[in-house]
Amino acid sequence: MNLNIVLVEPEIPQNTGNIARTCAAIGAKLHLVKPLGFEISDKYLKRAGLDYWDKLEIEEHESLDNFLSKYVPEDNNMFFVTTKGKHCYSDVNYSNLDNIFLLFGKETKGLPENLLKKYINNAIRIPMRKTLRSLNLSNSVAILAYEVLRQTNFKDLEEISKYFD
Repeated sequence: MNLNIVLVEPEIPQNTGNIARTCAAIGAKLHLVKPLGFEISDKYLKRAGLDYWDKLEIEEHESLDNFLSKYVPEDNNMFFVTTKGKHCYSDVNYSNLDNIFLLFGKETKGLPENLLKKYINNAIRIPMRKTLRSLNLSNSVAILAYEVLRQTNFKDLEEISKYFD
């Protein structure tokens, strides 16, 4: 199983740095869809990712259309994470998919409405209180990524502590 985390027009370097660190820790590929709200060389981005940058597979895309033309949604392998999602993220069976893409929108606006309407059956959400707008982007990525990994039995990840054998 290949897990792909896709950030569409991320705006906050610290969030992207934290997400890069998560991707490195779990072996997920990080896709950054431009325009970005920061420079890749941003010190906050690098600080949040710490020394994991050399352990990260990252791919940049010039636009969302560019990304979607390269990675066409097929076989229900692409999921659009939004507060407007039709399904709860934990109700999806990820274990039978080979190449999973989790798309997240920019911090201030989320994913484009036209994209969500087109793929509404693959729009998923994280449950939360009705009075709140959304969770932090890096927290949302971690929640979704670890649910996918849990359903695939944490394949290729260390499950037993090396400190207390």
